[in-house]
Amino acid sequence: MASETPRRPYNSERRREAAHRNRVAVLAACRELLFQDGYHATTVRAVAERAGVSAETVYKTFGGKPGMVKDLWDITLAGDDEPVPMADRPQTREILRTRDPDAKLRLYAAYVRGIHERIAALFTLLTQAGPDVGEILETSERERLTGVTAFVTHLAEAGALGPEADPAHLADALWALAGPQLYTQLTAGRGWSTDTYEEWLAATLTATLLPRSPRLR
Repeated sequence: MASETPRRPYNSERRREAAHRNRVAVLAACRELLFQDGYHATTVRAVAERAGVSAETVYKTFGGKPGMVKDLWDITLAGDDEPVPMADRPQTREILRTRDPDAKLRLYAAYVRGIHERIAALFTLLTQAGPDVGEILETSERERLTGVTAFVTHLAEAGALGPEADPAHLADALWALAGPQLYTQLTAGRGWSTDTYEEWLAATLTATLLPRSPRLR
């Protein structure tokens, strides 16, 4: 009786590493082609060819072009592709553990500036692509509103808001003031430096979110 050929041991770690390499290559290719050819001309097949993988791999990993672009948005916003929620990252944790409300908002303004510096070019490209990317941008805005609402809740729990403050109203204000639209208008549109934007945002958030001291008469 012929001996059976021994099976290769299943190496899940090797498969994970290969999948991660493919994902990184696809997202890098996606970024290159988006800025080279624009959103509409960037196809799954073109990205797959640039990344050296099959189109099937792209579909299996991202579900299609919108999912691929959304993942690119997420890693651009975060600054890396590490699977760490924004709330658990060192800069966010520093903001949350800072006790002084004014210092907390200055750190938050620096945090927002950093995000916009990373995401601004991609945001502009996608907003120019029309309704095809509407769902991607709408999803990112819902996620951003969730994040700013959590931050305002944190401020309320820390006793930083005034006794008559409306957290929902303040979350909406923060969502608008710290959004990519206003950042782009002030920097690209009006020529503000990112330092000026950060200083303005910190001062505006302080005036908007924190209770004002009564004036002496």
